[in-house]
Amino acid sequence: MKMMTKSAASAAAIIAAASAGAINVPAFVIGTPRMDAAGNVEKLMQEVKAELGRVGDDVRKVADDALAQAKANGDLTAETKNTADKALMEFNGLSGALMKLEGKLEALETRNLDLEQTVAAGGRGGGETGQTVGQEIAGSEELKAWVAGGLNGSLALKPKNAITTASGSGGGLIWDTQDRTPANMARQRLPIRALLMQATTESDVVKYAKQTTRTNAAAMVAEGGTMPESAYGWTQAEANVRKIAHHTNISDEALADSGQLEAAIDTEMRYGLDLEEEAQILAGDGTGQNLSGLVTEATAFSAAAGLPNVTRIDRLRLGMLQLALASYATTGLTLNPIDWAAIELLKDTTGRYVFGDPNVSKTPMLWGADVVPTISHSAGEWMAGNFLMAATIYDRQASEILISSEHGTNFVEGMKTMRGVKRLAMAVKRGSALVTGDFTFA
Repeated sequence: MKMMTKSAASAAAIIAAASAGAINVPAFVIGTPRMDAAGNVEKLMQEVKAELGRVGDDVRKVADDALAQAKANGDLTAETKNTADKALMEFNGLSGALMKLEGKLEALETRNLDLEQTVAAGGRGGGETGQTVGQEIAGSEELKAWVAGGLNGSLALKPKNAITTASGSGGGLIWDTQDRTPANMARQRLPIRALLMQATTESDVVKYAKQTTRTNAAAMVAEGGTMPESAYGWTQAEANVRKIAHHTNISDEALADSGQLEAAIDTEMRYGLDLEEEAQILAGDGTGQNLSGLVTEATAFSAAAGLPNVTRIDRLRLGMLQLALASYATTGLTLNPIDWAAIELLKDTTGRYVFGDPNVSKTPMLWGADVVPTISHSAGEWMAGNFLMAATIYDRQASEILISSEHGTNFVEGMKTMRGVKRLAMAVKRGSALVTGDFTFA
């Protein structure tokens, strides 16, 4: 047991001596690196590893002897076990010390290489305004005095030049983050088309029969009596196919250098066609190449006498009544989002919301009809209707986007022209199924 105690103490002493530089390891390996040690890195590493091997052999021998003694006695005393465990822990500690030495020696070699390059360059900064750490060391007065003194002893240099984002420091390793998803402008919601009946056509004109006369003379008739005559009449109406189109010019270089540009413009041009289509469906005036829109063909609002007509909700309900009196059931109400917000913000005399609970999310509805807010309507304008019965859209050509150099001087200028086209017709077959008005109150 004296042998075990002595070896454990020796292991502790070896670790302590290593920290102090007494294990045949130069002091500057543990402490501040000396500037002349760069050429001895490999030799020093071999010496330290050899010392660790010798100490490891001693520790393992002591542990093996202790365990053999315990087995010979038939029992492993707590003291013996603790001493062996301590010896192994000290060996592990010395192994950790070696790892630290290796890290310090690698850092020393890196620093010496930087210094050699700086000295070889004459300590000049190449015209840059900032100094690197190597340049600062090479130009320090402490280094110059140490060299002039014969390179005796050790030298500890603490550079003052911090690593920053500036050029010549850490900035060279800092790269900009690129988010290649474009932040496009907002797109308007286009809900009006979805309210209508939709079909297709293979012609440039859609003809349909529109009833213009209904004289119902049906009456009670006695046996043998003369039956009254009713009269019905239809006239042929037509809706012409109209074209919506636009184009844009793009350079060959822009298309070649941006892989997503063509797709982005394609998407934008399709949206542009749909945006104009929405405006024409709702409010086209029917002149020239314009469609005759819903508001243009709708029946003007006329309030029934003797009923409340002082709020937006009152007026929309009266519009629905007008449709009901014309034998149509209202399926939807369209209006500007400003007016819809005004309706939702109505309060009673106690400050409670009239329309409903603002904490409850639900599909906008009034009097059982869907509400469709859209900025295609002007503020203050509204429409009530049975939209499926009122109008039909006939698609002749879906949105088509083409790109070509065959336009003007594109070929010699290195340009491409992208065009978007769609063709459709709209027939408002029952203008009486739509009522339009405003929220102007006397």
